[in-house]
Amino acid sequence: MIGSLLVANRGEIARRVIRTARRLGVRAIAVYSEADAGLPFVAEADEAVMIGPANPAQSYRNVDAILAAAKATGAEAIHPGYGFLSENADFARAVEASGLVWVGPGAEAITAMGDKINARNLMAAAGVPVAPGTTDPAGDVDAAVAEADRIGYPVMVKAASGGGGMGMASASDEAALRAEYEKVRGFAERMFGDGSVLIERFFPSVRHVEVQILGLADGRVVALGERECTVQRRNQKLVEESPSPASMLTPERRAALLASAVRAGEAVSYRNAGTVECLLDPSTGDFYFLEMNTRLQVEHPVTEAVFGVDLVEEQLRVASGLAPTFDPDALVSRGHAIELRVNAEDPKRFLPSPGAITTWVEPAGDGVRVDSGYGPGTTVTPNYDSLMAKLIVHGVDRAQALERARAAVAGFEIAGPKNNLPFFAELLDNAEFLSGDYDTALVSRMRQTPRRS
Repeated sequence: MIGSLLVANRGEIARRVIRTARRLGVRAIAVYSEADAGLPFVAEADEAVMIGPANPAQSYRNVDAILAAAKATGAEAIHPGYGFLSENADFARAVEASGLVWVGPGAEAITAMGDKINARNLMAAAGVPVAPGTTDPAGDVDAAVAEADRIGYPVMVKAASGGGGMGMASASDEAALRAEYEKVRGFAERMFGDGSVLIERFFPSVRHVEVQILGLADGRVVALGERECTVQRRNQKLVEESPSPASMLTPERRAALLASAVRAGEAVSYRNAGTVECLLDPSTGDFYFLEMNTRLQVEHPVTEAVFGVDLVEEQLRVASGLAPTFDPDALVSRGHAIELRVNAEDPKRFLPSPGAITTWVEPAGDGVRVDSGYGPGTTVTPNYDSLMAKLIVHGVDRAQALERARAAVAGFEIAGPKNNLPFFAELLDNAEFLSGDYDTALVSRMRQTPRRS
């Protein structure tokens, strides 16, 4: 096992990685921006280095500053968390070129999966189902229209280099496509430095299901079940659960889904933790490859809860060339887990709501876990993502998990910034969500303004 680990991230995920590192006796090193000096992850690390101002480009995305911190502290390895530089192949190469261990997949896999069109083509060649779409970038709006005519409306317009739900829009006809194409292309150029756009079939009613994979040190790829990530706002996930409650995900389809995810990992010689995201068509039960996230996911704790593993520990073991703590041939899932992303945002319109936290009381009890990045007396700044904490509950079945989620939401006290706990209280009493029969438009339906008579 590596002896020291620098965590190139912040907030709850930095704190999460540090917790496992310290449990394993690995010296944990934090890097932080000026804005984050007072956050718990800085205090809990064995050593912490300030690497720049609040602007992420000058701190958490500053490769030179991070590598300098690693050298100064004698770090042996770097864990990138999620976001920031976690899926940056050049950063992975720079880490390894500096003689450090990269706790993540190889740069080649990151590059292969970073371009959505290339990823689609690779998956199709590997026998993984992909939705009807383009095999090359739509170079201009006329090419996009021609592809949409071939695929059939409605279509999704996507930034080929996008991720995390950013850089995409749907179009129901040619006029809408022409307008959205230019918006997505412009956004992609500004955000990702790549204006390439792909056109793909849009499913008006769809579920979002993903598979946790782990590429082991011996070359095998294993799947640790699936996660349901269908509750979203603006293509951003709010709730995740495992296993999926989708009735159309029969044992046969689940087995096919997991096998496809393993093939996806094998196609790029995947090592370490990753996620294969898929769309599930409720009308047919068919699933289609969406993208592969070449990093640890925000929602990894639900997989940990049902499989009884520590995925960060498994990441460190793979990076150290060690065997996993579990038997890959005897994986067993137990019970049901749900994760709620507690954000500093208005619970009605979901607009960011930064501010100083005056009260912070986390819930506790059987099957309740909180991964938080903040606490009383800390401040949520507008410089970063609005995620404050992840509330994870586990039960013997979905009914018990839901019951524990309701109690935990009621027991989570936050004062200062607005937060979305009231939304979760509403969701956990929503008949459609409770039935398990819902799609990605659920939140939109919940937020529709009632018509006046």
